[in-house]
Amino acid sequence: MRSVLAWIGLGISLMAGCAGPKVDEYRNEIPVLDLATYFNGKLDAWGLVRNRSGKVVKRFRVEMTGTWQGGTGTLEEDFIYVDGSKSRRVWNISKIDANHYRGTAEDVVGEAVGEAQGNALRWRYVLAVPADGKTYNVNFDDWMYLMDDEVMLNKSGMSKYGVGLGEVTVSFRKGSF
Repeated sequence: MRSVLAWIGLGISLMAGCAGPKVDEYRNEIPVLDLATYFNGKLDAWGLVRNRSGKVVKRFRVEMTGTWQGGTGTLEEDFIYVDGSKSRRVWNISKIDANHYRGTAEDVVGEAVGEAQGNALRWRYVLAVPADGKTYNVNFDDWMYLMDDEVMLNKSGMSKYGVGLGEVTVSFRKGSF
């Protein structure tokens, strides 16, 4: 009986740990994030990747250019890592309705889905990440918060099979690079 209660307690703890904020909790926050406005033109970003123990394992800068035609946008991202390596991702983003988006990129498995409310955007997708001669499909759960007309902060959780692998933190600044 004691072991059954322990398993029930563990299950409740794990479910409570999965609970988190909902995007609509930010619906009254300002400034209001409009992807077509913020991700239009040139942007700079700086970020870091931390592993599951919290150690910084990568630092990078991103030069971005966004263009929009109606509800469809393209966001070109050129990553420059501290070790000198580079990579590129081009997002194709579609606005589905007032608050929902879908996106694709060459290294995204399937489609990314996003919801924006108030100053926040939750963007979820699976990214094909090369490492050690293999490619791993890693779940990303991005939360972006517009701070003002120029600055947005992003915190992304990375996981595989429900196990946290680490996180990515990025600071965006609208303007030229």
